[in-house]
Amino acid sequence: LAAAAEDEALWLRYPVISPDGGTIVFSYRGDLWKVPAAGGDAVPLTLHEAHDTMPVFSRDGATVAFASDRYGNFDVWTMPLAGGEPTRLTFHSADDVPASFTPDGRAVLFSSARLDAASCVQYPTGAQPELYAVTVTGGMPTRVLTTPALYAVHDRAGARLAYSDQKGYEDDW
Repeated sequence: LAAAAEDEALWLRYPVISPDGGTIVFSYRGDLWKVPAAGGDAVPLTLHEAHDTMPVFSRDGATVAFASDRYGNFDVWTMPLAGGEPTRLTFHSADDVPASFTPDGRAVLFSSARLDAASCVQYPTGAQPELYAVTVTGGMPTRVLTTPALYAVHDRAGARLAYSDQKGYEDDW
């Protein structure tokens, strides 16, 4: 009975479906896994002692961005859906969590409590992260919004940005 319980995958988290609807990527036990949307065996994308989580697909479905705490805090990483070595995009002591790719696929939007605008009277806090973008080749991130913005995604035309505004220490669920 104990062996059967060990084989049962529980707590599959943060599932995301590829733009073509063919693949699902999710977080399980600190690694990213992929499985055909039609069903089948899940295979690992990452196998690392760090915690890899919060995957998002590029618009073409070829790349997955995710958060990993390989160096102590969560940074944004990318890797090909086909597998391979992950590439680290952010290098900051604040937690960086990817939300989506920009419509042109050249950058990843992510939430982080780094440095708020000088005009803001609030102290940066993980409870109210701002929205940033970093190019898929890395480099210095740019702030997109100074207001708390989670799960940001552009519409298909790239004209509007939808996001969840967090008012404080709210429960994600």
